[in-house]
Amino acid sequence: MEPDRQLQATDVVELNPNFHFRWEEPQQANVLLYPEGIVKLNETAAAILEACTGGQTIAVGAAELAARYGKADLTADALKFLEVAHAKGWIRIKS
Repeated sequence: MEPDRQLQATDVVELNPNFHFRWEEPQQANVLLYPEGIVKLNETAAAILEACTGGQTIAVGAAELAARYGKADLTADALKFLEVAHAKGWIRIKS
């Protein structure tokens, strides 16, 4: 798959192995740790990464988020954030 192509709801994405997603107590937030530093995530970003990088499609992750938060379809919102995460190299399309 092309690394520069736009993400689709049917894609399965995973964290880039250079990044580690976890709760950081001193920050009181979820973070992405990587060799050069740390990215502090807001609650929404953390929820999307958690739901959409677990081995299922982005659409399934977005549906789980919609059910969890009692919202309508969140696929477009999840894709918007995941496009940024993909461009920054935080996630990759699982082959």
